Amino acid sequence: ARLDRLGPAKIVAQLGATIGREFAFEVMQAVFDGDEHTLLAALDILVAAELLSRRDDLPHATYVFTHALIQEAAYQSLTKRTRQHYHQRIAHVLSTVFPDMGERHPELVAHHWTEARDVARAVSYWYRAGCQAAERLAHTEASRLFEQAIALLHTLPETGDRLQQELAAQTALGRSLIVTRGYGAPEVEACYRRALVLCRAAGETSHQMQAALGMAAFSFMRAELRTVRDLGERELATSQREEPRGRRLQVHWALGQACFHQGEFTA
Repeated sequence: ARLDRLGPAKIVAQLGATIGREFAFEVMQAVFDGDEHTLLAALDILVAAELLSRRDDLPHATYVFTHALIQEAAYQSLTKRTRQHYHQRIAHVLSTVFPDMGERHPELVAHHWTEARDVARAVSYWYRAGCQAAERLAHTEASRLFEQAIALLHTLPETGDRLQQELAAQTALGRSLIVTRGYGAPEVEACYRRALVLCRAAGETSHQMQAALGMAAFSFMRAELRTVRDLGERELATSQREEPRGRRLQVHWALGQACFHQGEFTA
Protein backbone atom coordinates (compact mmCIF):
# COMPACT_ATOMS: atom_id res chain seq x y z
CA ALA A 1 0.00 0.00 0.00
CA ARG A 2 2.86 2.38 0.77
CA LEU A 3 4.36 1.66 -2.63
CA ASP A 4 1.06 2.23 -4.42
CA ARG A 5 0.78 5.70 -2.87
CA LEU A 6 4.13 6.75 -4.34
CA GLY A 7 2.90 7.11 -7.92
CA PRO A 8 5.71 7.00 -10.55
CA ALA A 9 8.32 6.44 -7.81
CA LYS A 10 6.92 2.91 -7.44
CA ILE A 11 8.51 1.95 -10.78
CA VAL A 12 11.93 3.03 -9.51
CA ALA A 13 11.38 1.03 -6.32
CA GLN A 14 10.47 -2.05 -8.36
CA LEU A 15 13.49 -1.66 -10.62
CA GLY A 16 15.76 -1.16 -7.61
CA ALA A 17 14.29 -4.23 -5.94
CA THR A 18 15.13 -6.25 -9.05
CA ILE A 19 18.74 -5.07 -8.91
CA GLY A 20 19.02 -6.15 -5.27
CA ARG A 21 18.78 -5.15 -1.61
CA GLU A 22 21.18 -2.31 -2.42
CA PHE A 23 22.13 -0.69 -5.69
CA ALA A 24 24.53 1.96 -6.96
CA PHE A 25 23.06 5.12 -8.42
CA GLU A 26 25.25 4.72 -11.51
CA VAL A 27 23.80 1.26 -12.17
CA MET A 28 20.24 2.47 -11.65
CA GLN A 29 20.88 5.43 -13.96
CA ALA A 30 22.14 3.09 -16.68
CA VAL A 31 19.16 0.76 -16.28
CA PHE A 32 16.40 3.36 -15.79
CA ASP A 33 14.41 4.15 -18.93
CA GLY A 34 13.96 7.88 -18.32
CA ASP A 35 15.78 11.14 -17.68
CA GLU A 36 18.03 11.84 -14.70
CA HIS A 37 15.72 14.50 -13.21
CA THR A 38 12.80 12.04 -13.02
CA LEU A 39 15.02 9.38 -11.49
CA LEU A 40 16.46 11.69 -8.82
CA ALA A 41 12.99 12.95 -7.89
CA ALA A 42 11.72 9.38 -7.51
CA LEU A 43 14.71 8.37 -5.38
CA ASP A 44 14.20 11.40 -3.12
CA ILE A 45 10.55 10.40 -2.65
CA LEU A 46 11.57 6.85 -1.70
CA VAL A 47 14.16 8.15 0.78
CA ALA A 48 11.63 10.59 2.29
CA ALA A 49 9.14 7.72 2.64
CA GLU A 50 11.87 5.75 4.48
CA LEU A 51 11.71 2.92 2.00
CA LEU A 52 15.31 3.59 0.94
CA SER A 53 18.35 5.03 2.68
CA ARG A 54 21.28 6.63 0.88
CA ARG A 55 25.00 6.30 1.48
CA ASP A 56 27.58 8.72 0.06
CA ASP A 57 27.01 11.61 -2.32
CA LEU A 58 25.90 11.57 -5.93
CA PRO A 59 26.92 10.37 -8.43
CA HIS A 60 28.65 7.68 -6.35
CA ALA A 61 25.73 7.15 -3.99
CA THR A 62 24.43 3.73 -2.98
CA TYR A 63 20.78 3.19 -2.09
CA VAL A 64 19.68 0.47 0.35
CA PHE A 65 16.18 -0.82 1.07
CA THR A 66 15.52 -0.14 4.74
CA HIS A 67 14.06 -3.63 5.17
CA ALA A 68 14.32 -6.84 3.16
CA LEU A 69 10.53 -7.20 3.26
CA ILE A 70 10.13 -3.84 1.49
CA GLN A 71 12.42 -5.00 -1.29
CA GLU A 72 10.54 -8.30 -1.52
CA ALA A 73 7.15 -6.51 -1.67
CA ALA A 74 8.35 -4.23 -4.45
CA TYR A 75 9.82 -7.17 -6.38
CA GLN A 76 6.77 -9.40 -6.01
CA SER A 77 4.47 -6.60 -7.21
CA LEU A 78 5.97 -6.97 -10.70
CA THR A 79 4.39 -9.20 -13.31
CA LYS A 80 6.56 -12.15 -14.38
CA ARG A 81 7.01 -10.70 -17.84
CA THR A 82 8.14 -7.29 -16.52
CA ARG A 83 10.40 -8.95 -13.96
CA GLN A 84 12.12 -10.97 -16.67
CA HIS A 85 12.51 -7.86 -18.83
CA TYR A 86 14.09 -5.95 -15.93
CA HIS A 87 16.52 -8.77 -15.18
CA GLN A 88 17.54 -8.90 -18.83
CA ARG A 89 18.15 -5.15 -18.91
CA ILE A 90 20.15 -5.25 -15.68
CA ALA A 91 22.24 -8.23 -16.83
CA HIS A 92 23.01 -6.50 -20.14
CA VAL A 93 24.07 -3.28 -18.37
CA LEU A 94 26.27 -5.12 -15.86
CA SER A 95 27.89 -7.14 -18.66
CA THR A 96 28.55 -4.25 -21.04
CA VAL A 97 28.53 -0.92 -19.19
CA PHE A 98 30.13 -2.22 -15.97
CA PRO A 99 32.27 -5.19 -17.08
CA ASP A 100 34.52 -4.80 -14.03
CA MET A 101 31.51 -5.66 -11.86
CA GLY A 102 31.02 -8.81 -13.89
CA GLU A 103 34.65 -9.68 -13.25
CA ARG A 104 34.46 -9.00 -9.51
CA HIS A 105 30.96 -10.39 -8.89
CA PRO A 106 30.14 -12.88 -11.67
CA GLU A 107 27.54 -14.60 -9.46
CA LEU A 108 25.51 -11.36 -9.46
CA VAL A 109 25.46 -11.18 -13.25
CA ALA A 110 24.74 -14.92 -13.39
CA HIS A 111 21.68 -14.41 -11.18
CA HIS A 112 20.24 -11.75 -13.48
CA TRP A 113 20.87 -13.76 -16.67
CA THR A 114 19.23 -16.76 -14.98
CA GLU A 115 16.13 -14.77 -14.06
CA ALA A 116 16.12 -13.32 -17.59
CA ARG A 117 15.91 -16.93 -18.86
CA ASP A 118 19.13 -16.53 -20.87
CA VAL A 119 20.60 -19.88 -19.88
CA ALA A 120 23.69 -19.78 -22.12
CA ARG A 121 24.97 -16.51 -20.67
CA ALA A 122 23.96 -17.51 -17.15
CA VAL A 123 25.97 -20.75 -17.31
CA SER A 124 29.08 -18.88 -18.39
CA TYR A 125 28.89 -16.56 -15.39
CA TRP A 126 27.99 -19.31 -12.87
CA TYR A 127 31.04 -21.28 -14.03
CA ARG A 128 33.25 -18.17 -13.82
CA ALA A 129 31.94 -17.50 -10.30
CA GLY A 130 32.72 -21.08 -9.29
CA CYS A 131 36.28 -20.81 -10.58
CA GLN A 132 36.79 -17.56 -8.64
CA ALA A 133 35.47 -19.14 -5.45
CA ALA A 134 37.77 -22.15 -5.92
CA GLU A 135 40.75 -19.84 -6.41
CA ARG A 136 39.89 -18.26 -3.02
CA LEU A 137 39.71 -21.80 -1.56
CA ALA A 138 36.00 -21.24 -0.84
CA HIS A 139 35.21 -24.73 -2.08
CA THR A 140 31.78 -25.08 -0.46
CA GLU A 141 30.66 -21.97 -2.31
CA ALA A 142 32.44 -23.11 -5.48
CA SER A 143 30.58 -26.45 -5.38
CA ARG A 144 27.24 -24.68 -5.13
CA LEU A 145 28.09 -22.40 -8.07
CA PHE A 146 29.29 -25.25 -10.30
CA GLU A 147 26.16 -27.24 -9.44
CA GLN A 148 24.05 -24.24 -10.44
CA ALA A 149 25.81 -24.14 -13.83
CA ILE A 150 25.31 -27.88 -14.33
CA ALA A 151 21.62 -27.73 -13.40
CA LEU A 152 21.04 -25.02 -16.00
CA LEU A 153 23.02 -26.91 -18.64
CA HIS A 154 20.67 -29.87 -18.21
CA THR A 155 17.82 -27.66 -19.43
CA LEU A 156 19.55 -27.17 -22.81
CA PRO A 157 19.55 -29.53 -25.81
CA GLU A 158 22.41 -32.04 -25.77
CA THR A 159 24.76 -30.42 -28.27
CA GLY A 160 28.52 -30.82 -28.48
CA ASP A 161 29.03 -27.38 -26.96
CA ARG A 162 26.76 -28.21 -24.02
CA LEU A 163 28.63 -31.45 -23.36
CA GLN A 164 31.95 -29.59 -23.35
CA GLN A 165 30.62 -27.00 -20.91
CA GLU A 166 29.24 -29.62 -18.57
CA LEU A 167 32.48 -31.58 -18.73
CA ALA A 168 34.47 -28.51 -17.65
CA ALA A 169 31.98 -27.85 -14.84
CA GLN A 170 31.93 -31.48 -13.65
CA THR A 171 35.72 -31.77 -13.43
CA ALA A 172 35.92 -28.42 -11.61
CA LEU A 173 33.12 -29.53 -9.26
CA GLY A 174 34.96 -32.77 -8.58
CA ARG A 175 38.05 -30.92 -7.36
CA SER A 176 35.99 -28.81 -4.95
CA LEU A 177 34.03 -31.83 -3.70
CA ILE A 178 37.26 -33.66 -2.90
CA VAL A 179 38.28 -30.75 -0.66
CA THR A 180 34.93 -30.45 1.12
CA ARG A 181 33.70 -34.08 1.20
CA GLY A 182 36.86 -36.16 0.84
CA TYR A 183 38.21 -38.43 -1.89
CA GLY A 184 35.90 -41.31 -1.01
CA ALA A 185 32.61 -39.40 -0.93
CA PRO A 186 29.76 -40.77 -3.11
CA GLU A 187 29.31 -37.27 -4.60
CA VAL A 188 32.88 -37.42 -5.89
CA GLU A 189 32.22 -40.75 -7.59
CA ALA A 190 29.00 -39.48 -9.20
CA CYS A 191 30.77 -36.37 -10.46
CA TYR A 192 33.75 -38.12 -12.07
CA ARG A 193 31.67 -41.01 -13.38
CA ARG A 194 29.47 -38.47 -15.16
CA ALA A 195 32.59 -36.71 -16.46
CA LEU A 196 33.87 -39.97 -17.97
CA VAL A 197 30.49 -40.55 -19.65
CA LEU A 198 30.68 -37.04 -21.10
CA CYS A 199 34.23 -37.68 -22.35
CA ARG A 200 33.04 -40.70 -24.30
CA ALA A 201 30.00 -38.84 -25.66
CA ALA A 202 31.98 -35.76 -26.70
CA GLY A 203 35.10 -37.57 -27.88
CA GLU A 204 36.94 -35.39 -25.37
CA THR A 205 40.61 -35.89 -24.53
CA SER A 206 41.71 -32.70 -22.74
CA HIS A 207 39.53 -33.38 -19.67
CA GLN A 208 39.58 -37.15 -19.91
CA MET A 209 42.73 -37.68 -17.87
CA GLN A 210 41.45 -35.32 -15.16
CA ALA A 211 38.22 -37.30 -14.97
CA ALA A 212 40.07 -40.63 -14.90
CA LEU A 213 42.42 -39.42 -12.17
CA GLY A 214 39.50 -38.20 -10.10
CA MET A 215 37.77 -41.56 -10.46
CA ALA A 216 41.03 -43.33 -9.64
CA ALA A 217 41.43 -41.27 -6.45
CA PHE A 218 37.91 -42.21 -5.36
CA SER A 219 38.52 -45.91 -6.15
CA PHE A 220 41.84 -45.90 -4.29
CA MET A 221 40.18 -44.57 -1.12
CA ARG A 222 37.63 -47.39 -1.42
CA ALA A 223 40.49 -49.93 -1.87
CA GLU A 224 39.18 -50.75 -5.37
CA LEU A 225 42.74 -51.22 -6.61
CA ARG A 226 41.83 -53.18 -9.74
CA THR A 227 39.71 -50.23 -10.90
CA VAL A 228 42.61 -47.84 -10.24
CA ARG A 229 44.93 -49.95 -12.36
CA ASP A 230 42.40 -50.31 -15.18
CA LEU A 231 41.87 -46.54 -15.29
CA GLY A 232 45.58 -45.76 -15.14
CA GLU A 233 46.64 -48.30 -17.76
CA ARG A 234 43.86 -47.14 -20.11
CA GLU A 235 44.94 -43.51 -19.76
CA LEU A 236 48.61 -44.29 -20.38
CA ALA A 237 47.68 -46.31 -23.45
CA THR A 238 45.44 -43.65 -24.97
CA SER A 239 47.09 -40.42 -23.78
CA GLN A 240 48.63 -38.17 -26.38
CA ARG A 241 52.35 -37.50 -26.59
CA GLU A 242 51.48 -33.83 -26.11
CA GLU A 243 49.85 -34.57 -22.76
CA PRO A 244 51.54 -32.51 -20.01
CA ARG A 245 54.28 -34.50 -18.31
CA GLY A 246 52.88 -33.52 -14.92
CA ARG A 247 49.57 -35.15 -15.80
CA ARG A 248 51.27 -38.35 -16.99
CA LEU A 249 53.28 -38.33 -13.77
CA GLN A 250 50.00 -38.33 -11.82
CA VAL A 251 48.83 -41.40 -13.74
CA HIS A 252 52.10 -43.25 -12.99
CA TRP A 253 51.74 -42.24 -9.33
CA ALA A 254 48.20 -43.64 -9.18
CA LEU A 255 49.35 -46.87 -10.82
CA GLY A 256 52.34 -47.07 -8.46
CA GLN A 257 50.11 -46.68 -5.41
CA ALA A 258 47.79 -49.44 -6.62
CA CYS A 259 50.69 -51.81 -7.39
CA PHE A 260 52.35 -51.08 -4.04
CA HIS A 261 49.22 -51.93 -2.06
CA GLN A 262 48.75 -55.10 -4.10
CA GLY A 263 52.29 -56.16 -3.22
CA GLU A 264 53.59 -55.88 -6.78
CA PHE A 265 56.63 -53.80 -5.88
CA THR A 266 58.64 -54.37 -9.06
CA ALA A 267 55.74 -53.21 -11.26
